[in-house]
Amino acid sequence: MGGVSGAFLLLPFQVSVLGFNTPSVSATNQFFNIVAIPSGVYRYIREGRMVWPLTWVVIIGTLPGVLIGAILRIKYLPNPVNFKMFAGLVLLYIGGRLLKDLLIKKDGEKNKPSAEEQFQELIKQYKSKQRQGQQLPKVVVKKFNMFRIVYEFYGQEFDISVLGIMTLSFIVGIIGGVYGIGGGAIIAPFFVSFFGLPVYTVAGAALMGTFVTSVAGVIFYQLIAPFYPDMAIAPDWALGFLFGIGGFAGMYCGARAQKYMPARTIKWILASCILFAAGKYIIGFLV
Repeated sequence: MGGVSGAFLLLPFQVSVLGFNTPSVSATNQFFNIVAIPSGVYRYIREGRMVWPLTWVVIIGTLPGVLIGAILRIKYLPNPVNFKMFAGLVLLYIGGRLLKDLLIKKDGEKNKPSAEEQFQELIKQYKSKQRQGQQLPKVVVKKFNMFRIVYEFYGQEFDISVLGIMTLSFIVGIIGGVYGIGGGAIIAPFFVSFFGLPVYTVAGAALMGTFVTSVAGVIFYQLIAPFYPDMAIAPDWALGFLFGIGGFAGMYCGARAQKYMPARTIKWILASCILFAAGKYIIGFLV
């Protein structure tokens, strides 16, 4: 529902419960994304909530970062203890930022309903409208060039910098490549908290970006595995597939149910999950 694949929560489970802490766990997590994500992306496309220009920019920016992150993971963070601390600090910052935005609302926004709030009001009448053959409003792209992306969602226009998104995506790609999540778990909260974009419109783009970069990450990990015979680097295909089957069902249900869930609730769930994972990593490093 929040535009994250769930891989960032699977990784602590694999490390702490299954004892799977080699670089291979990052590749396995990315394989989970490949299996799980298509069902969620399909749902967002079907409902007209994919901002395609945003998706392409995310992919272009994230892809090289993921490959760099994979190299950094193998060379500098093969030790699971150091890896936990790295991931924990990254997620702590993101979760903290998202939590701050939830708790502190700007003065000019206190009495002004957002596009998400207006959309949620519309959802209350969704079933009756559907019976009458009416459809929910979809994302409308107004402008897309090398510098700006402008799109409209339920009466509100959002103007974002292509360079800003691409730079953020590149940095996120590096972190995601190290972590093994493709970057969606990181970039979705950034879209919401830094760029002020509605979660209803960024989830699809974040998931699609995660899918494409995860494909590249898995291929890269598999190709370089023979050069590191003393280290487990290639993905565990069976484990990734088993996780992915469950994720496939969950992703579709989450994408389908998203429009029925208040945006703030989704953000609270997202922040809680991120802070939980961050605490798990940091405590693991300290203990």
